[in-house]
Amino acid sequence: MSPFARPTMSRREFLVRAGMGMGALSLGALASAQTHSPSALAAHAAHFAPKAKRVVHFFLNGGPSHVDTFDPKPALAKYAGQPLPGEYLRTERKTGAAFPSPFKFKKYGQSGLEISELFARTAAHADDIAVVRSMYAQVPNHEPSLMLMNCGDSVQARPSVGAWVLYGLGAENQNLPGFIAMCPGGLPIKDSENWQAGFLPGVFQGTFVDPQHREVEKLIENIRSPHATTAMQRRQLDLLRELNLRHERSRGVNPRLEARIESFELAFRMQLDASDAFEIGNEPAHIRAMYGDHVHGRQTLIARRLLERGVRFVQLWHGAGQPWDHHDKIEENIRKHSADIDGPIAALMTDLKQRGMFEDTLILWGGEFGRTPSVELGDGGKSKLGRDHNHYGFSVWLAGGGVRGGTAYGATDEFGFRAVENRASVHDLHATMLHLLGFDHERLTYRHAGRDFRLTDVSGNVMREIVA
Repeated sequence: MSPFARPTMSRREFLVRAGMGMGALSLGALASAQTHSPSALAAHAAHFAPKAKRVVHFFLNGGPSHVDTFDPKPALAKYAGQPLPGEYLRTERKTGAAFPSPFKFKKYGQSGLEISELFARTAAHADDIAVVRSMYAQVPNHEPSLMLMNCGDSVQARPSVGAWVLYGLGAENQNLPGFIAMCPGGLPIKDSENWQAGFLPGVFQGTFVDPQHREVEKLIENIRSPHATTAMQRRQLDLLRELNLRHERSRGVNPRLEARIESFELAFRMQLDASDAFEIGNEPAHIRAMYGDHVHGRQTLIARRLLERGVRFVQLWHGAGQPWDHHDKIEENIRKHSADIDGPIAALMTDLKQRGMFEDTLILWGGEFGRTPSVELGDGGKSKLGRDHNHYGFSVWLAGGGVRGGTAYGATDEFGFRAVENRASVHDLHATMLHLLGFDHERLTYRHAGRDFRLTDVSGNVMREIVA
């Protein structure tokens, strides 16, 4: 036999023939246990009756200022221009005196929940909103904080929240991705890691869509073939599938190959359903006007159309980069960015209520951390009229499926620098979200590398005070 001849058996076959058959079978069983055929995407039951069955996440990447939006701090006006105590100056960059919010807060609804004028239209739904004012993260840097908020770990590559939700509940529509992330203008910081499947099978990863485009053909790349009819594509896919399956049979179970096969099939099935879901021109004129004829209005209306078609998790990013990273001119910039999404958020909540979907749709609003209550200083100690990163205390809010509205949970100190009452970690937030979706977060696990992993790692407590 030539020394350059290709081996006629795989390593697995060699082990079997060498008398290690049981060991090989064990390895095969283990590999099989960690793979998922397309049937894994079928809808299945949670641990207990869920209050919500779908999620829409408004992600304000860059870190929105809580003291300008959902956490009023009148003490900042009292101490305006005065230096804060040293414990409030432990920030990433040099900051100066107390910087009161230039925006007015007002009590809304029967609950009297205080919300900034920046979100006056969203505030019309104050009695449906639970604001968590005592969030905290681990570090004041975007990349690790994005990973913590989206994937539950700031360092290690882990599955994203949407991937865990899809893994736990499956998809209601097999012709659309169960998890879609929309970000106008391209990928955000950390790219697709924000909606990765991690060690979960690839079928659970998020699908990226750039909603800056209006035409379906540009929204979803290669949604239609200019060269082949549907029947021709079906024959091509059947041949491709058979070749891939032969490859798999000769080499053993391969989760990545299974995911690749399913991605081709899903892309084919999407051609009709996705074209319809993303075509907002089919909506009545008054609905389109309610959301607004701009990118954030369009992507939020598309989100509603996806949710009602069975998509399990939709994440709406504000844009590529860090649009909410307001280090300077915060009054001008935050006013602009809030105006982008205040109307669409309010429209979505109204629309979901009209369609009977609000009660079982969980809405999450927030970013990766907050901002400092002191003003950021530039070169020479000159004020930049902005705020630095602050991971010690910030706000998010939830509404919809199973949330006790009109609620303010926890608190930061009098200046809004640090969470001090009912401090809530990102793991606590994830545990609460999973609880509303019908899961015990300690039991929603996946075995990988010899241990059981979960979204909340080894911590996390449900914030039962905001659960209806």
